[in-house]
Amino acid sequence: MKAVLVLEDGTVFEGTGFGAHAENFGEVVFNTSMTGYQEILTDPSYCGQIVTMTYPLIGNYGINPEDMESRKPFGLGFVVREFCEIPSNWRSEKTLNQYLKENGIPGIAGIDTRALTRRLRNYGTMGGVIATGDKFDIEDMKKRVIGHPDLSGTDHVMRVTIDKSYTLHNDGYRVVLMDFGAKDNIARSLHQLGCEVVVVPATTTSQEVLALNPGGIMLSNGPGDPENVEFAINSVKELFGKKPMFGICLGHQIIGLALGGTTYKLKFGHRGANHPVKDLATGKVHITSQNHGYAVDAESIPKDEVAVSHINLNDGTVEGLRHLHLPIFSVQYHPEAAPGPWDSDYLFSQFIDLIKQERR
Repeated sequence: MKAVLVLEDGTVFEGTGFGAHAENFGEVVFNTSMTGYQEILTDPSYCGQIVTMTYPLIGNYGINPEDMESRKPFGLGFVVREFCEIPSNWRSEKTLNQYLKENGIPGIAGIDTRALTRRLRNYGTMGGVIATGDKFDIEDMKKRVIGHPDLSGTDHVMRVTIDKSYTLHNDGYRVVLMDFGAKDNIARSLHQLGCEVVVVPATTTSQEVLALNPGGIMLSNGPGDPENVEFAINSVKELFGKKPMFGICLGHQIIGLALGGTTYKLKFGHRGANHPVKDLATGKVHITSQNHGYAVDAESIPKDEVAVSHINLNDGTVEGLRHLHLPIFSVQYHPEAAPGPWDSDYLFSQFIDLIKQERR
């Protein structure tokens, strides 16, 4: 099966197809992780996107049911340099090819992913169309991709959030996790520390959250432009000061907007498991897992209320916020990893400590 990837600037990559026989439009992005393609595919933050892996060999350890980060893959396409059809791992239950085919996701292999990544770095993420099959009308695809809605014009949160609440029971503090596209390891990380975790849909109101009588509130990661989830921003405003709050990724951006700040789109985003972040309180540098295309503008944050707690050492962007008077903090990266390093999992313990302090 043949495959083609056409970017909105007219660039064409031709390769070998795998996965589903399909044609999908989306924002083309790249991820620099060396492992974890299964977790990346099932991260809801990739909703609406065609994901390029910069590490060349993908598929070599197959797919297993234990490493899923959500109920299904949400990406629209998968781009790799070398696709492994015969995995070698005792945990593997199916091939990557089978998994993508079952979920209607087309893949392309055999293209120069370095050239694609350099183009995205130089000119920024852009729309694209990925297709697999036998024949393609390239000129028609170039025309259609230009008119396709981009990621910033679509609210993807409502596509990925759960339909109804569920609970991970435990004996510790109750934490309400607002699901804007949550990776499962956020709830698992809290549960492993003894918390009872109540996962609720993104549209849950502040009154409904407080009616659950939580010890703390967690705001999850998720896809798309944070300014598109105004309903969540308004709910979070109403929850400020009521309970300790911890935001991750999109949750961090929502907190920034609710505090009166602004966000902006990054040129090519941060996606990978090797991003250095400096904790300004301790001076320590942590290697972090990241997946986001937007950032909070440091100059827009009210300095008398909020401090920037972490910065990205690659480009100086805001990686964390901490309220100076209320029990609220957030990080732009993923302390739950999956995939990625565990340098920052201590933040979950800090959140629980904050709940303990408020209970005294």
